[in-house]
Amino acid sequence: MKAVQVVGYGEPLRLTELAEPEITGPYDVIVRIGGAGVCRTDIHILEGQWKEKSGVALPYTIGHENAGWVHAIGSAVTNVVEGDKVIVHPLVTCGLCRACRSGDDVHCSASQFPGIDTAGGYAEYLKTSARSVVKLDDSLEPADVAALADAGLTAYHAAAKAAHRLRPGHRCVVIGAGGLGHIGIQVLKALTAAELIVVDRNPEAVKLAESIGADHGVVADGGQVAAVADLTGGEGAEAVIDFVGEGGATRDGVAMLRPAGDYHVVGYGENIDVPTIDVISAEINFIGNLVGSYPDLCELMVLAAQDKVRLHTTRYPLESFQDALDDLDAGRIRGRAILVP
Repeated sequence: MKAVQVVGYGEPLRLTELAEPEITGPYDVIVRIGGAGVCRTDIHILEGQWKEKSGVALPYTIGHENAGWVHAIGSAVTNVVEGDKVIVHPLVTCGLCRACRSGDDVHCSASQFPGIDTAGGYAEYLKTSARSVVKLDDSLEPADVAALADAGLTAYHAAAKAAHRLRPGHRCVVIGAGGLGHIGIQVLKALTAAELIVVDRNPEAVKLAESIGADHGVVADGGQVAAVADLTGGEGAEAVIDFVGEGGATRDGVAMLRPAGDYHVVGYGENIDVPTIDVISAEINFIGNLVGSYPDLCELMVLAAQDKVRLHTTRYPLESFQDALDDLDAGRIRGRAILVP
């Protein structure tokens, strides 16, 4: 099969031919890839940011946002059959540890993360497990929802956390309306009546945000903190969801928060520099967000089937992986790039 692999950090990815994965365990599921999302984390992987954390041996196949059709199953798999359309939760989990048994499979003590620390889905086939596949509604196609497996799932996880505390009349600032942010906006509109203020450097991204439900769009041109202050009557927002996490976004985001507000960190790349006395005196909360759980993905697929969350995509043939990465890195992608084998 064709597969795109990391052969060295700081080096271009390489398209190569590999043997197709095989069933070796009773709960194995092999998926024929119908779409693989291109994520900024993939760029960070190539930069070496995940080198020590993942410990993966090179070369290996990249790609952690995957959907497709069940190609083969192990002898004990009962939840899917060959030919089923599925989206793949990005983690392969054990089901036996304390985290898994409490529904918090994201923190499984024995998890694997295809595309990060083992073979991923920039390929024609991907090996995963029965615990990781969610059947798709007939109305959904793999290439249309593939990036919801991680970008969408991460955005859903953060937005759902924020929605637990957001009430009608509250305000929520979303920083970044790109691949994750534009999904988070739609999830927030589906889950809460809070007023949404979206901030992005790109005017086109702001227009997209307004078209999918943002109540206010703010172009980050240097006056974004003051603009949010005006929109919140000088009080700040009850919640800020930061899908950027670099380039000064955290400094601005904290300044947009009201006392006792929640700051949800999703994007990463810089440190949060806040005097501890300010954290205490304002009673603000900093909340980290990783990818969502398997139940989160099931819930997100319900919203997708109801057309309440729609992924804006640009498709590329698998062989054009470098074009997709270059366009993402240059900010030319509105929404998400999808590789289609």
